[in-house]
Amino acid sequence: MKTRITEMLGVQYPIVQAPMGWIARAQLASAVSNAGGLGIIETSSGELDAVREEVRKMRSLTDKPFGVNIAQAFVRDPDIVQFVVDQGVQFVTTSAGDPNKYCAQLKAAGLTVFHVVPSLAAALKAVEAGVDGLVVEGGEGGGFKNSREVASMVLLPLVCSKVGVPVIAAGGVTCGRTMAAAFALGAEGVQMGTRMVSSAESPVHQNWKDAILAAKETDTVFLNRFGPGPALRALRTDKTTQYEKAPPDNIMGEFRNALALYFGGDMEASIALSGQVAGRIDEVKPVAQIIREVVEEFEAVTAELGARFGRSREPAHA
Repeated sequence: MKTRITEMLGVQYPIVQAPMGWIARAQLASAVSNAGGLGIIETSSGELDAVREEVRKMRSLTDKPFGVNIAQAFVRDPDIVQFVVDQGVQFVTTSAGDPNKYCAQLKAAGLTVFHVVPSLAAALKAVEAGVDGLVVEGGEGGGFKNSREVASMVLLPLVCSKVGVPVIAAGGVTCGRTMAAAFALGAEGVQMGTRMVSSAESPVHQNWKDAILAAKETDTVFLNRFGPGPALRALRTDKTTQYEKAPPDNIMGEFRNALALYFGGDMEASIALSGQVAGRIDEVKPVAQIIREVVEEFEAVTAELGARFGRSREPAHA
C-alpha cells in the first residue's frame, strides 16, 4: 500500500496510533510499528524523563520507524523541541496549540512535521506555517477536542479539498471499512486511538478495556463545551454523566487521579477518554491482528466498490 503517508513515514501501512497520554508508550507503540503501522510516543503526560526512557525501550523493541507527539498545551518544557530532536526520531506530530510555535525549529532539524487540526481554519493556518501534513480530527474521536466539534464526514472532505498536503484522518476510524471511507473523503492515512486503547498490548487496566467493549455507540459524552479549558470526549460513567450537564470549574483537575483509572481500574477516579467508535468494538485483539484485519478489509471493500460501481458505461447512442 503506497500513499504519500507511507512514503514520508517509511511504513508499510498508512496507519498511525494516536499519542494518548501515559498510554502511548513503548509497549503499545512498538507493537504498532512492528505490525507495519507507525507507533507514536506521547509527551502529554509531561513526564519527559519517562518519555526518554520509553524512546530507549522502543529502540530495543523495534527497528521500524516511530514518532513522537508534542502536545503543546500540556508540555511546559521550553526545550521540548531539542528534547524531541535528541531522541533521533524523524517524525513528529504537534497538537493542542499554534502550529507556528515549533514547526520551523522542527523542520530545520530535519523532522517531518504533521499538525493536528479540528477545523478548516486551523488546517489552513498549519499549512501556512509550513507543516508537511495534517492529522484532521473529527469531533467523534476521543480525547481533547475543539468545543465546536465537526464530524469527520464533513470536516475531512472540506479540508482535503482546500489543501495540497497529505492528510491523516482521525476520529471514527476502527476498521477497514472506515479506513476506506476516510480515503474516499480524501485522506491518505488514518489514525486510531480508541481501537488501540482496547488492544491486547494497551497498558490500561482491563476495566477500561471492558468498558469499551460494553459501550454502545451512544456511550460517550462531550464535556466542557463552554470551558474554561478544553472540551473533551470520554466514556459515559457516573462521573462523566454528571459532568455532562455540570462540568467542574477545572476539568483538567480531574486528571490528577488519572493513573488510578488508567492503571488501577477505578473508572470513577478520573475521566476515560474515548471516541464514539467504542460502540463498534467488541473484542480485545493483538495490535498485529487489528492492523492485518483493517488492511484486509480495506482492500476487500475498495475492490468491491470498484467492481460494483466502477463499471464503464456504454456510450449513449443517438
